[in-house]
Formats: sequence, C-alpha cells, structure tokens
Amino acid sequence: MKVSSLPADDDSCGWFHLSKPRSPEPAHRGQRSARWVIIGAGFTGLACARQLALNFPDDEVVLVEAQEVGLGPSGRNAGFAIDLPHDIGADDYIGDIALARTSLKLNLAGQSILRDLVDQYRIDCQMKACGKYQAAVENRGIAVLDAYRRGLEKLDQPFQMIDAEELPEHLGTHFYRKALFTPGAVLLQPSGLVKGLADNLPANVTLYERTPILEVEYGAKTVLKHAHGSITADKLILANNSFGMRFGFLQGRMLPIYTYASITRPLTEEEQARLGGKPFWGAIPADPFGTTVRRTPDNRLLIRNSFTFNPDGRSNRKYNERFVRRHKASFDQRFPMLPDVTFDYTWGGALAMSRNHNGFFGELAPNVYGALGCNGLGVTRGTVTGKLLADWLAGQRDGLIDFLLQTPGPNSNPPEPFLSLGVNMNLKWGQYRAGRES
Repeated sequence: MKVSSLPADDDSCGWFHLSKPRSPEPAHRGQRSARWVIIGAGFTGLACARQLALNFPDDEVVLVEAQEVGLGPSGRNAGFAIDLPHDIGADDYIGDIALARTSLKLNLAGQSILRDLVDQYRIDCQMKACGKYQAAVENRGIAVLDAYRRGLEKLDQPFQMIDAEELPEHLGTHFYRKALFTPGAVLLQPSGLVKGLADNLPANVTLYERTPILEVEYGAKTVLKHAHGSITADKLILANNSFGMRFGFLQGRMLPIYTYASITRPLTEEEQARLGGKPFWGAIPADPFGTTVRRTPDNRLLIRNSFTFNPDGRSNRKYNERFVRRHKASFDQRFPMLPDVTFDYTWGGALAMSRNHNGFFGELAPNVYGALGCNGLGVTRGTVTGKLLADWLAGQRDGLIDFLLQTPGPNSNPPEPFLSLGVNMNLKWGQYRAGRES
C-alpha cells in the first residue's frame, strides 16, 4: 500500500531554532534488514527504541524519522510534562478514581524516565520541576477550578488555590482572577529534549532521519520502501501517532488537531523588572480552548491558543499568519506592561486526538505493533507507552502494561464530510465560548 500523506511540518518552530543545534543522522539509502524497525522518532519512538535496545542488546534496532528530529510534533508542544489526570468529561475532572490513579502512575513513570535521562546525559532542555498553574478569568473557568479542586482532594493530590491579589507575585500579570497551582508538573524545552534523547541512544540503535516511507508491503516481514531504497522489518512498530492511519491502521479513529504558539524575543532586564513574578512558570487555561502561557528560563513569554483540524496531518503556514494576530491580542491582554515586546517565532504543532480520549497500545497485525494517540499528553504518555511497549515485546507484564492492553483504543469517527463539519464547528464554538480565557 502507498502511504497517502507524509509529515510536512514547516521550519517556523521556535523551540527547534532556540534549542542546541545538532547534526542530523543521514537518511537511509540502499537495502537493509533488521529485527526491529520503529517509525517515528518522537517521544514514543525514542523511548521504544531505547528500551528495545536494552531488552535485546544483541539485536539491531532501526528508528526511522520522516523529518529531522525535533522538528515534528514532539518538538512543537508547549513543554509541559504533566503528572495529573484531567478528565474533561467528568464533573470533577477526575472521574473514576481507579482509572485516575492508573493514569497518574503512567504520567509519573513518564516523568521519571525523562528526568533520569536528562540527568544522565546532561541534556540541555531547560527542565524545571516547578509545577503548573491552571488559571481562570471567566466565572465558568473559576467553576472549573473549584470542581478540579474537589477532584484533586478525592485523588489525595496536593494543590494551592491562589486568589487574584496574590497572583501577580507568581505570574506578574493582573489578568487572572484565580489559579489552581499543582506542584508535580515539569516544564521543559521540548525540541531540545527530543534532540538530546536522539543523540544519546544505545549503540545498537541506528537512526535514519529525513527518510519518509512511501510504500509498505505487509506479510511475514514488512518491507518499507522510500525514495532511495527499502528497509525490511521482522517486527514493525508504529510510533507516528495520527500518521499510523496512513500505514493502514486505526483508519478513521484519530483526529489530527493543530494548535498554534508564538514566543517572544528575550525580555530586557528592565522589562523583567516591570513584569515581576517568578523567573519561570507555566499556566494552562481553565477552559481547554483558552490560552496557555509560559515564561521560560531564558526570559521569553510563550502564548499558545487557536486550533484547526488538518485531516491530512500536515501543517499549513497560512494558519500561522492568521493566528499570530490572535496571539498578540492575548499577549496584550495579559501583559499590558510590555507593549514593545514582539514575537520571534510563530508555529503550529499536531496533537493526535481521539473522540473518546483513548490511545492504542499493542498488536495491530501479525508482527506489527503500535503505541499511538497521546491525546495531548505526548511528553509523558508517549515516553511511558513507548518504554512499556518495548517491555511487553520482551515478554514482560505488569499492572500498567495490562491496563494499556485492556484499553479499548480510539473509537470510530463519523464519515466525511460530516467529520470535518462537526470537528470544525466544535473547534470554532469552543474557542468562541472560551471568551476572555482565550
């Protein structure tokens, strides 16, 4: 079968350009075979490749990336390694307590893996275990914070409610009326982290970058064809999120949703003093369609909001040009004391969402496996599911692996054109309803 759509992220991502430069690994040319071949060198694929190499030290593991490492979705998110579950369909945003506790274990395991690797290899990715704020300005957003507080009490997780008069000491801005602070989140520079992980893989992992797969032949072995040759896999692992649909699996079950961010130039010392607040922090919106804001350790401010549904999973620069004006309006609302601060970069990045917020973990077909669909938790959930998939393939079992294997996976989407109509209407309505939260 031909792969009908290939990753096509543009070069606008600020995280990529602001992180430590690296020399990409050469593209594959010719023919080769390997027992293990992984498609996608994001958080999931990198974690899976590392753990497979450790579990099978005598095997060669091949990791294939269509673009350059750090340029794709794993390097384009807002840089939150989230610990806590957040079920937007539940009244208290926690829902079933047993499910929430398992989700918490998964997220904490993903955090732990990344912290250990960053420490071991001294990866330059601005990792800070500084927690996160969930901030609100509308009455509806404040009600969300109160509901989530009740859920966190049920889950026995620490938090702090911060009122409007105290918030400027934390965030500098007087914009928000209330925030819920949770101490367990880790903030980081995502592209810097992905690059560092790729540069410190075990010796028996071979990474090929800029090697988009154009055609696949499934059988007792899988043959992956590209423009300059082919790779034959005894066992194939898909770690490419919504592009797994382009390889013939979970078709019509994932939603490639793009969200957009802008990051400023560095603040001057005088601007930093004018802003005040803590030297680095991250705030997510009470409303899921609102604006995420970060102050980075290198004294930049990031604004992320706005969504589009890109069914082919590919970026479109016209949206960057459209949404940068919305980012500027959101910035000006929050930081009127910084009228002369401009954006250096604006970019979009993909989320692999599903309507029931479930991903896939396990066997897709004989000798084909996948960990797909992180639903906005790619940093932690992608890392831990990639590692656990490699452990399962090595014959290991534990409670987390069993939980993932029993998860029903993404449910089916309606057919086109109803799907695009419905998703686009929901995105527009959600962004409109967010009000000042956006």
